[in-house]
Amino acid sequence: MIRIIIADDHRLVRRGIKEILKTADDIVVCGEAADCEELLLLLRQQLPDVLILDLAMPGLSGTELIKSLCAEFSSLHILVLSMHNEAQFVALAIRAGALGYVTKDADPEILLLAIRRVAVNGKFIDPALVEAMVFAPQLMPPLPHESLSAREIQVLELLVAGKSLNVIACELHLSPKTISSHKMRLMQKLGTTSNAELVRYAIRHKLSQA
Repeated sequence: MIRIIIADDHRLVRRGIKEILKTADDIVVCGEAADCEELLLLLRQQLPDVLILDLAMPGLSGTELIKSLCAEFSSLHILVLSMHNEAQFVALAIRAGALGYVTKDADPEILLLAIRRVAVNGKFIDPALVEAMVFAPQLMPPLPHESLSAREIQVLELLVAGKSLNVIACELHLSPKTISSHKMRLMQKLGTTSNAELVRYAIRHKLSQA
């Protein structure tokens, strides 16, 4: 039996994943977490065969969290389940230590296949993303936003939505000073000097739903 912990800050997403996993006789959910603190408590009590991890939970950003988890729990098998389908997110997650990456709009059969592969220490990338991973670097030079972390992308999306630094800090459970630092790094990496330029860059490169 493959034991699973689900880490995602959206209750409906966790519920949906559990409903999918109920269709498999060889998979059981042994815990769920809505933030990094809950996740660490769970993992210190029992290690699952696979951790299904969202990239953008409150607390540490996705890649930073993956690195931290791999450092503390060397035998942990991490499968990222994310809304982001860009090649750079996949590459960052795999380099950080994740064994697999699946998008949230993937078919349930893909998620189940990924879980079974990762559970035995195999690697799995959503087939819909493989072509982008293979060909994107050859077709175009690296873009500035490809160096952004998952947290920086998250802050950028909230800035584009018109939210203030204080509101973003509250939503992400971080300090306004930390959010301000993220914004400063965003502007440096993207070569922008104002919120308006950040918004235009994000929309032009489809980094936001705006």
